[in-house]
Amino acid sequence: MCNVEDSFLISGSVIGNLLTYRSSIDDDYLQNASAILDKLKSYYRQGGESSNLSKVLQDYTQVILDITFYEENKLVDQEFPEDCSPFKIQQLLQDLTEPEVLAGRLAPAQECIQEGVRYLMRMLQVRNSVKLNDGVVLHDTATASFLSEGIFSDTHLLTMMYIGEMCFWAVKYEDCSADTMDRKEDRLQFRDIGTQILNKYVLACEGPLQGQGWNTENAKEILSILQ
Repeated sequence: MCNVEDSFLISGSVIGNLLTYRSSIDDDYLQNASAILDKLKSYYRQGGESSNLSKVLQDYTQVILDITFYEENKLVDQEFPEDCSPFKIQQLLQDLTEPEVLAGRLAPAQECIQEGVRYLMRMLQVRNSVKLNDGVVLHDTATASFLSEGIFSDTHLLTMMYIGEMCFWAVKYEDCSADTMDRKEDRLQFRDIGTQILNKYVLACEGPLQGQGWNTENAKEILSILQ
């Protein structure tokens, strides 16, 4: 297990992207990411306590999500230019794996997955789903469907897929772990969470988003194992 400073430096591609924006930050998400980055630097420079590791990982994940959200909005505003969109999208997907890479260097795998899934689930619940009623008129049924399920952006969908993958690895770990039963009451129900999240992801991608480039093959493969 390596130390916090080395790991943040190794997993620094996304933070490097943030530094390039700092001279002209005009976005709330980037401002928040910049503030969190300063806290992270202060943490490892002062030799932070290992007991605070979970909070550090959460903050790091928040930086990643803020930056990827900013980049996603730029692509939308530019109507996904053909010359750079494929590279940008690939980079966004890679950036979203950064917290998992970092967590693997800093803490035991199962505990990291526990904290990662808990935090991502909390992030998805920050904005409540919209309750459709007679006072809400939405002419676009696809939009109504997304809002009622609490899906507000592409980043939300990517996070759902990420949670599903983390739950898959947690289940694989539990199957190989001898002490799982001893601490079962403290564990998240990864199989149930992964199944619920990925089913919602597949329904969205093969329903309103069908034909828009969303792939469900990996999600279905994981579901076949979890169910």
